[in-house]
Amino acid sequence: MPARSGLRQGPAKAVAPGRDDQTGDDNDDDALMQRVADGDARAYSIIVAASLERVLALARRMLGNEAEAEDVAQEAFLRLWRQAEKWEPGRARVSTWLYRVTSNLVIDRLRSVRPTTMPELPEVPVSADQSRQMEEEDLSRHVDQALQALPERQRMALTLFHFEELPMAEVASLMDASVEAVESLLARGRRTLKKSLAESWQDYLPDDLN
Repeated sequence: MPARSGLRQGPAKAVAPGRDDQTGDDNDDDALMQRVADGDARAYSIIVAASLERVLALARRMLGNEAEAEDVAQEAFLRLWRQAEKWEPGRARVSTWLYRVTSNLVIDRLRSVRPTTMPELPEVPVSADQSRQMEEEDLSRHVDQALQALPERQRMALTLFHFEELPMAEVASLMDASVEAVESLLARGRRTLKKSLAESWQDYLPDDLN
């Protein structure tokens, strides 16, 4: 697998002569993808810089593991680079394409990963500030664990709609489902989360989940 730094610098591929000076189309998805298809590493870097954090956030929320999330993001951007020549102008936004690929990669990984048990660590004395920080991290981790215990489709709907704040119609499109089906997934996911989380954890949910 290529080094993760490739996400920020672009894969090692010949850059089309004269393409690196094109800046007028830096905000045009179709133009950027045409440049990527032509081998323009700068255009690829622009897309990565604009999308990396949100792709990582989606993978991290779904997988609950930073290293796994980075691997998924690496693969998603690598697919974008390799499949740029197949891009169909006007059909979708790059962000939507990346969300769809990331979602599929995440689901594939979730179905293949077996749960592991973490060893118990010895207790060590901590200060009041450290204790508060650990409590906040524990609360956040508890919410993530409750989210990860949901069925894949409910977790994906909640992640895309509540945590990534995508419009309902876009979530439905990404999940190849109707808006009504997504609303049903969200309703069931919310009910399960409220049951599984004690009252003290509710503050760590988005406002529209409470």
